[in-house]
Amino acid sequence: METWEPTLGAGPLLGIAVAAIALILVMVIYFRVHAFVTLVAVSALTALAAGLPIAGVVETMTDGFGSTLASVALLVGLGAMIGRLVEASGGAKSLADALVARFGEDRAPLALGIASLIMGFPIFFDAGLVVMLPVIFAVARRLNGPVLAYGIPAAGAFSVTHVFLPPHPGPVAAAEFFNADIGLILALGLLIAIPTWYFSGYRLGLFLGKKFPFDVTEMLTGPAVKEAEMPNRPASPAAVVSVLLIPLVLIFCNTGLSTLATAGTIDGEATWAQVLIMVGQTPIALLITTFAAMAILGLGRGVDKNVIEKTMESSLGPICSVVLITGAGGMFGGVLRTSGIGDALADSLSGISIPVILACYLIAVALRLAQGSATVALTTAAALMVPAVEAGDFNEVQLALIVLATAAGSVFGSHVNDSGFWLVGRLMGMDVATTLRTWTVNQMLISVIGFVLALVLFGVAAAF
Repeated sequence: METWEPTLGAGPLLGIAVAAIALILVMVIYFRVHAFVTLVAVSALTALAAGLPIAGVVETMTDGFGSTLASVALLVGLGAMIGRLVEASGGAKSLADALVARFGEDRAPLALGIASLIMGFPIFFDAGLVVMLPVIFAVARRLNGPVLAYGIPAAGAFSVTHVFLPPHPGPVAAAEFFNADIGLILALGLLIAIPTWYFSGYRLGLFLGKKFPFDVTEMLTGPAVKEAEMPNRPASPAAVVSVLLIPLVLIFCNTGLSTLATAGTIDGEATWAQVLIMVGQTPIALLITTFAAMAILGLGRGVDKNVIEKTMESSLGPICSVVLITGAGGMFGGVLRTSGIGDALADSLSGISIPVILACYLIAVALRLAQGSATVALTTAAALMVPAVEAGDFNEVQLALIVLATAAGSVFGSHVNDSGFWLVGRLMGMDVATTLRTWTVNQMLISVIGFVLALVLFGVAAAF
């Protein structure tokens, strides 16, 4: 399939994408066909309609499915084991009680969101969310509150840090295309990310919790440990925090050292750097965290090793649906990317006569809606707009803000062609329609608010 070139123009390809997305929504919401079956079927139909060679249809589908599962299955599987150990040890309830006692019931969503902002600085979106969800669920159960009031502020926090802040890959890659300063992107990204999160994550989460007041799902952590069933020696809040800090530290080693190596500050080929970068890669970091959870939350409390093994085994069954559906979402997005829908749309938009910062944003939005991946949308939009940016004679601050505006466009409107849409929706126990009304709205607000703030700062920078 590497040598195949799309034969259809932007118009027909865009029509195919819109029809495919509409078909998915109708099958899942109206006809109640299982999301996994729906996504596989529509992926095949989309590949055929877009003109992919018949011999390469299955290969394209399995490539998208496999590449998504390569990361998601490891993250969700290990995260589920960590979550079940945290819950079964009584540690989730202990930490929830401590958070509520320290911040109060009304400020619990704010506290979880701020904690997620801190964790999200070095940790990628999906890994951070999976690690934090057991604590989020425990607080929601402790206060008998709607899960979205606590989950959306936290998930939104991981999203804004992933989109706007180095050393996450999207803004770093765009910075390289535009020759923008990473330090300025980080400083300006913080100015944009924090208020963006406050309105799109925290405030929206409180509103959505009232509008959709459903309870915590048992998919990730299992049923809550009742008071009468609490272990004789429940894990302390400090023990749980120490476990959660392990991936934070390890992944920070990876992202931080990788950024320094790219900048030439350190020798990225040095053995010590390679070792730290390897152990800080998300699957290895979560694997190490899983062993630490077994030791600290299990063996360290005198729990029999057979009980620990059964607890971990019980965590995998419920999350199989999440893994398969998320993989199928990646399959659909992969088919759309291979069909050339995103590239054709971007090419047709790249020549429009509008301000460069707005053009970067709109192209990233179009790419995100067309093929699903935020990172692909950001890097592709940046690559397409390099000539226009170079011709603009922008100062360093303006270049950094163009990167952030492009990043804002890349997160717009997560929907059925985005594997993250299925991951968030299923882990929080939402159906497709509710995920569109909640998570998709969150991502649209992050995009719009972030772009408006970048545009205002861009205007200020242009005045000096």
